[in-house]
Amino acid sequence: MSVIETHQLRKDYGRVQALKGVSIRVDKGEIFGLLGQNGAGKTTLIKILLGIVHKTDGDADLLGRPAGTVGVRQKVGYLPEDHRFPEYHTGASLMNFYGQLYGLPRDERRRKIPEMLEVVGIKSRMDYRIRTYSKGMKQRLGIAQAMFHDPAVIFMDEPTDGVDPVGRREIRDLMQRLKDRGKTIFLNSHLLGEVEQVCDRVAILQQGDLARQGTVAELTRQAGRFVIGLAPGQEFPAAEVARLGYAVEPAGPLVEVVLPDGQGIDPVLGVLHARGLNLRHLVEKKQSLEDVFVAMVDSADPGTDRRPGRRPREVGAPAAPRRR
Repeated sequence: MSVIETHQLRKDYGRVQALKGVSIRVDKGEIFGLLGQNGAGKTTLIKILLGIVHKTDGDADLLGRPAGTVGVRQKVGYLPEDHRFPEYHTGASLMNFYGQLYGLPRDERRRKIPEMLEVVGIKSRMDYRIRTYSKGMKQRLGIAQAMFHDPAVIFMDEPTDGVDPVGRREIRDLMQRLKDRGKTIFLNSHLLGEVEQVCDRVAILQQGDLARQGTVAELTRQAGRFVIGLAPGQEFPAAEVARLGYAVEPAGPLVEVVLPDGQGIDPVLGVLHARGLNLRHLVEKKQSLEDVFVAMVDSADPGTDRRPGRRPREVGAPAAPRRR
């Protein structure tokens, strides 16, 4: 069952195309990662799904209804990247305020506030004013308010921003527990290592286009390269394998075998079997998600995920005089 689905989704800001026909699908219980350079279209996509921005063309559905439907919004949690909570609130009073906005009864709010703040690790500071909180504590508070009304789908924009390494791990564990409860998480993060650890599937936007989409394993697999290791003391028959058209590259105690176009690894395994060699290691080589991302966007121009505004002045150029 799809929780989020877009089909040929477009958004234009005048002549600027922020989204150029994006089609994605997020199923129930998935942690789905959205990646892209600043300006690639990520924020526009999220705002359309939340009903904050209207699409230009195409379809965008959330929980089986058109994005922006009022009834659907009640089932959605949202942690924006640059949230600004009123700092005169305490953690508990802010949660109570959001609970009222969510329509939670008073007794339920009183019961759930300490429970939820304990889940994110700041229960001991619930009666302190937010102005005394660190950046990481404010981020944890933001996650707590996004989960407070037990939503079906949670949008998290940079959820570990400003959080220490231990806190980042705790937040990853929390996302996994939410997934285990059947919640769907739509994650936007620049920490690609964390996305690789926690996400089931990933989409990469590039200048408003959907460049890649798939599981982390699919995106990081290096097609045509296998790492092979034999039992100690055995020598890999590199010359014989090379005569079959395969490239063989040493990799420490292992070897990398590069497959020719249209060929599989089975002929190599046949050689090893015929020679009576003991195969101890056979893995299709992978690269990190960061490697994939950098390779895709390294030469790309900045995107257009914003309304056209004033042209930035060159460094050292005088500022335009103010109108009086």
